[in-house]
Amino acid sequence: MKKLIVILLLAASFSNLFAQQHKTQNVIIVTIDGLRWQEVFRGADSALINSNDTQDKDVVRKNFWTADVTERRKKLMPFIWSAVVEQGQLYGNRDKGSKDEVANPYHFSYPGYNEIFTGFAAPKMNTNEPVTNPNMNLLEFLNKQKGFENKVATFASWERFTQILNAPRSGMLINAGFMPLSVPGMNDRLQHLNELQLEAPRYISDSTRIDFLTFEFAKTYLKQFKPRALYLSFDEPDDLAHAGNYKFYLDRVHQEDAFIRQLWNYIQTNPTYKDKTTLILTCDHGRGDVPLTKWHDHGSDVAHSEQTWFAVIGPDSPAAGEMTLPVTTYHKQLAQTIANLLGLDFKAAAGHQVGDPIKSVTTGK
Repeated sequence: MKKLIVILLLAASFSNLFAQQHKTQNVIIVTIDGLRWQEVFRGADSALINSNDTQDKDVVRKNFWTADVTERRKKLMPFIWSAVVEQGQLYGNRDKGSKDEVANPYHFSYPGYNEIFTGFAAPKMNTNEPVTNPNMNLLEFLNKQKGFENKVATFASWERFTQILNAPRSGMLINAGFMPLSVPGMNDRLQHLNELQLEAPRYISDSTRIDFLTFEFAKTYLKQFKPRALYLSFDEPDDLAHAGNYKFYLDRVHQEDAFIRQLWNYIQTNPTYKDKTTLILTCDHGRGDVPLTKWHDHGSDVAHSEQTWFAVIGPDSPAAGEMTLPVTTYHKQLAQTIANLLGLDFKAAAGHQVGDPIKSVTTGK
């Protein structure tokens, strides 16, 4: 009996220590669909600027080009290359030996998002069709945890997230595509955004909302309702890459970096979130690069489209800047990594395989 009491006391003490070591109480996850690691770490590509895929070349050069790669990438994504590199961690710069990849063999959107949120490179998730995902996801898990109930929200440009995150089963707020937001007590700004999106051009497709509207929904909801877990999914860079429009691709990446800065600035000035929130940035897949026009594409038959990147900034992640560890990180590890930052264990509850956490996120090495 005495031994049992000692064991229980030790378990309790370790549990308390675990909780004390984790300052993260909230998470914000942002994905930028199809954003290549090459632009993140190298900035604008001169070969693509000089190709037929770039209109208004002089404007693009003025906005995004300089011979110095350090300055060039900062021109494209100034928030990433100021706040995040100085206070957080960036993974996936293959020029410095850091490799980040998707583990699934398909290298397109639905399998990529499934991997991020379920921690499982599920062989059967090989479609972009509206197939309801049977696998438990991290956000669904969080929505069932004490203190997170009805404090988890997703805002996505692509309508497929209602299936990817299994809206009927998860019971959490998922606003995706052009669906109107319906939340009791929502403010006038959110109601106006519902009206505005009805008038917005559907130049991508009828299934995909333009990203600035998705951002405005997410930002306004964040300020009014203070969720503990917020997921924001951008889509336009992927669509513009498929269209072979490098100027607009760069423009949207630059704009979305500025959107992320707005979120971080709000987090850092609001007492609900300041010093208690971790921000995770990533993508769902990479893109081809050889020959040059393969940047339009990705998939199992496109070389190098498994190559990805991610970034993290928050109170539990030591400032290490560009990671140069000689290991490969995989997106199937992100779900458990995020759960661990919150002091939780997703793997134990998932009911399927889940990748191990990325230890360097909390150690910096």
